[in-house]
This record gives sequence, structure tokens and C-alpha cells, in this order.
Amino acid sequence: MKNPTPKQIIVITSAILSVGMLLSLILLKITGQLTTDYIWLFVLAILLFVFSYLIFSYFIEKYIYRKIKLIYKYINELKQTDSIKPLRLQNDVVKNVELEVSKWAMSKRKEIKQLKETEKLRREFLGNVSHELKTPIFSIQGYIESLIDGGRKDKEITKKFLNKALENTNRLSLIVDDLEMISRSESGKLELVPEHFSINKLLQEVMDSMEMKATDCSVFLSFKEENPTDFVVYADRDRIAQVLINLFSNSIKYNNKYGKTLVACYDMEENVLIELSDKGIGIEEKHIPRLFERFYRVDKTRSRNKGGTGLGLAIVKHIIEAHHQTINVRSKIGVGSTFGFTLKKSNISI
Repeated sequence: MKNPTPKQIIVITSAILSVGMLLSLILLKITGQLTTDYIWLFVLAILLFVFSYLIFSYFIEKYIYRKIKLIYKYINELKQTDSIKPLRLQNDVVKNVELEVSKWAMSKRKEIKQLKETEKLRREFLGNVSHELKTPIFSIQGYIESLIDGGRKDKEITKKFLNKALENTNRLSLIVDDLEMISRSESGKLELVPEHFSINKLLQEVMDSMEMKATDCSVFLSFKEENPTDFVVYADRDRIAQVLINLFSNSIKYNNKYGKTLVACYDMEENVLIELSDKGIGIEEKHIPRLFERFYRVDKTRSRNKGGTGLGLAIVKHIIEAHHQTINVRSKIGVGSTFGFTLKKSNISI
């Protein structure tokens, strides 16, 4: 019998004992050493079966509840639950406990792995935020110390240093504002004010506002098609504008000279897919999984020289996820990058 339950083992053992005793008594009866009637022999065998069954049940059940139930109790305490599965002799208790322990051990391994990854990300984040804050702080300190040491006597130097200090102060303010927004988003306190609006019109507005920056970098912004289909979406217009500004800004920064950034919208039944494609430097595949992490930079030196807080894509991801939508990126070195995100399509015509 494969994987017998404790109850089956007790019944089989008791039956073997009672049958063995019955055969011994019958043998004694046949040899004349026993004068008892056959009916009493069967009664004795049945009594032995019942007695042995009760004895075995008592000891096995006592062993299970004293030993195995302790394992159940310990696992359930670690799971922080009050519900303990009852142990019954008719079930394969040992196998059930083995499965329970295996599941618990697997879940703990996953938890430990996640904790290690979280701890690694926490250390990286603390190191990054420390570095990002130190850079403008040290710059401000340097300009102020120079003015105190005598630089203030020269009006031109004073004005130049004060402007530089102001730029770094503004950078600090932007970092704090972005961190505050991410904190609100992660704690579920990012408030959205959804409305029905034309995504094409918003795209055109953002492109118009970024035109000067694009011109300075010799980058051309345009729709992929000459007369794109106009889609109406239901989302927070100001937040989506913030997403688009971040994405267009990145595509301009990391585009090639005289490059293009093309935007297109696609019908995805219940959603609308918005894609921004550039012909820029591209991103190595190894960086893509971490691209939306806070302060993560593909090329740290070049990224800082081009400005920004290092939180733009993290904010983009949080805003899109707050809308219960998704964002993805495709990229290839020397070919360019495509960022795409979805928004809920509206049934209202504007």
C-alpha cells in the first residue's frame, strides 16, 4: 500500500495480530491442547483486534499531537494566523506536515530574497540621494565661502556666484519636491483628478512648450503621422502632462544632433497606447530593468551634466501606475529608444 494513513496502519497491524492469534488458537484446538469452542476463539480474536486498535490509536495519536502538532503550531505562529488545521488519523498526516513545512520554507526563502533585494536597493538609494544632495550643497558652500573671503568686493563676481548659488538652491528644491511626490505616490496619497480630454491636443501643447529646448539641441518633435487619429482619454490631465514633459525632455537630451522624436497613439480597445520614439544614443539592455528606479542613471557623469534630478522616470512610472496603467521601454544602442504607456480610453467625444 502506497502512502498509508496512520488509521490504515493501525487497522492492518491490529488485523495481523488478531488473525495471528486466531490461527494459533485454532492450531491448539486441532492438536487437542485447547478445549474451547471455535466461537469463543473468534470472539477472542475480535476482542484482541478492538483492544490493539484502541491501544495503537492512543499511542500514535498521542505522538502526533505532541510532536507533529507542535510543528503545525509553530508554522501557524510564524504565519501569524490562528487557524490550525485539525490532524486526523484517517489522513496522511506526515505527508501533510511535510507539504506544509515545504510550502512554509519556500515562502520564507522568497521573503529572505526580497528582503535582501530591498536592503540592497535601500543602501543604493541612500547613497544616491546623499550624492545628489551633496553636489548642490557643496557648490553653494563654495560660492558663499568665496564671497565671504573677499569675492563680494567685485560686483560681477558677486552677481555670478549668487546666480550660481541660486541655481543650486533651485536644484535642491526640485529634488525635495520630486522626493515628496514619490513619497506621496508610494504611500497612496497621490491625488488624481481625472477628466475627459484629447490626448492629441495635450501632446501638441507639450511639444509646443518644448520647442525652444528642442531647437537649442537641434532636435525635431513631431507626430508620426501627418493627421493622427484624435483619441479622448480619461485621466488626470496635469499629471499626464508632467509624464509627457519628462519623456520629451529625456528624448531631447539623449537624442542625436538633428535627430527626431516622433509620437504616435494607437487604439488598444479599452486603452490608448502613447509612444515616443527617438533616434538617439539608445540604452543598453542591462540598464532597462532598473531604468525607472529613483536616482538610477545609465551614464552618471553625462546625466548629471545634462541636468535633472534623476527622479523623472521614477515619477513617470508612479503617475502611470496611479492610473492603473503600464509603461514600458524598448531600446537599442545606436538605434534609439521608444517609451510607451497606456491610458484609459473615454467614450465621450470632445
